[in-house]
Amino acid sequence: MESLLSPLLPLFDRERAAGNALAVGILVHTAGSTYRKPGALMLIAANGDSSGLLSGGCLEGDLRHHAHSVIETGEPRIVSYDLFGADDLVWGLGLGCEGAMRILLLRAGPDRDWQPLTHLARSLASRTPTAVGIVLESAWPELPLGAVVLPNEGASAIALPSGLSAAARGTLTGAKVQGTLREVARTGRVDWVEGDSPSWKVFALPLNLPSKLLVLGAGPDAAPIVDFASRVNWKVTVVDHRPAYADPSHFPAAERVVLARPEELASAVDLTQFSAVVVMSHHLPSDLNYLQVLSGAAIPYVGLLGPAPRREKLLSDLGVERAQQLRARLHAPVGLALGGRTPESIALSIVAEIHAFLHGASAKPRDDGSHTP
Repeated sequence: MESLLSPLLPLFDRERAAGNALAVGILVHTAGSTYRKPGALMLIAANGDSSGLLSGGCLEGDLRHHAHSVIETGEPRIVSYDLFGADDLVWGLGLGCEGAMRILLLRAGPDRDWQPLTHLARSLASRTPTAVGIVLESAWPELPLGAVVLPNEGASAIALPSGLSAAARGTLTGAKVQGTLREVARTGRVDWVEGDSPSWKVFALPLNLPSKLLVLGAGPDAAPIVDFASRVNWKVTVVDHRPAYADPSHFPAAERVVLARPEELASAVDLTQFSAVVVMSHHLPSDLNYLQVLSGAAIPYVGLLGPAPRREKLLSDLGVERAQQLRARLHAPVGLALGGRTPESIALSIVAEIHAFLHGASAKPRDDGSHTP
């Protein structure tokens, strides 16, 4: 889940509006210990401005020099860094990362409709899972390094270079490549597809849509949750039934702030869009109404603020059937055992637990009931 586009869009939008080409850096292979993994993206403008990181900031300066040449000539190139042991000293960096990476740099500009960025940005705007293919290796002169293959979705055009032979075009639009792009779009994991006679290799890059978090309750302690979540590029919707709380000015980083009663939740927001929800109204009847609605929804992570006795009372009041629908997805008390009792500490523990859940990582949940109801 490396190819997150959202943080890169401001630079892309700026350069496209000005009609400027820019360089797209795609991390296509790693070995050993590296800061990012295959699929990570970086954009570099002709004036040296950049967005995104492929290392911890150690290699980006060197990449800018390569990117300038790619923008000027239009010729893609693969840049390799080997930071294992003594080889690290060749770069004069002394990073001690003990890893290696290969980065493909290609130009996205008006001559090619800024692909693949244009396709990825459109899919992001419509929240449509997708993937694009990038030619990494090819023994076909007419199928160059860096050629972009878009998914063949209905009448959608495929961004192939002109001059392709019928065989090359048929290969890239055929079932093997297009099937891989569909599967990568579904899983959100990078992949490679290759063939021979002559040999070729395509890197399949998914668009990972930002996770969407629903926060039910807009009290003062919800603000740091929204802030932390926005910093990891989640899209956050906040809902509260109290006009004084459901104020967008209190949550500048939220995507939406909705004024609605708890029982209106299903009609006020589209519950199918969210990966996680935190129930934190600090009002027992409101939390009960929220849980009644959520018991019938398919949101995989439901966090509930408050100690274990409060959780059990709410589950009892829900009734056996609704409680059973909810228990397997319920995280209560919500948050990891990080320590600290300030709103910011609790918010950090909540966002950390959700982050671990969304990435399939193991983490120790809180079990001390120290959250206030």
